[in-house]
Amino acid sequence: MTTPTPAPTVSGTGTAPGLAAHDPALPPPRPGLYLRQRPGGITAHLTASQDTLHTVRSLALTALLAHGVDPETAEAARLVLSELIGNAIRACGPHVPLVVEVHRSRGTDAVVAVHDPLPDVIPRRTGIPADSAEAESGRGLTLIDILAPGWTIVPSPIGKRICCRVRAAG
Repeated sequence: MTTPTPAPTVSGTGTAPGLAAHDPALPPPRPGLYLRQRPGGITAHLTASQDTLHTVRSLALTALLAHGVDPETAEAARLVLSELIGNAIRACGPHVPLVVEVHRSRGTDAVVAVHDPLPDVIPRRTGIPADSAEAESGRGLTLIDILAPGWTIVPSPIGKRICCRVRAAG
């Protein structure tokens, strides 16, 4: 009588079953940018600069598409990400440290979250209608309302987290 050999245990892979095959390759860490895979997407720790923002926006789109988010929803999520990062830079100043999370959720919805270090500085509307010729800014929050209604702001360990769910197109 032989004793069955137990199957080997694999631990510490850091990925959810079925997602690793779809993860896009990430560039190695560099000053101001540290990227990690997460189930269905990416997490980026960055210092806001033109270079890091370009990389994160591009990888956000690539990661969402790789995880089955349709192109229209993925592009809308990238636009929401750009607006959230722009708001954080306007509120906190250039070279602000940010944490960005982008991933697929619930079918093919996309989730975009940006953490910044100022918990008390909340995005505010200007009061001027977004379609007014006199509006110099303030259209970003209206755009976020349209693309990700019901977005939230909550305290986070590093300040605040603004989270948006972009519903799947169709």
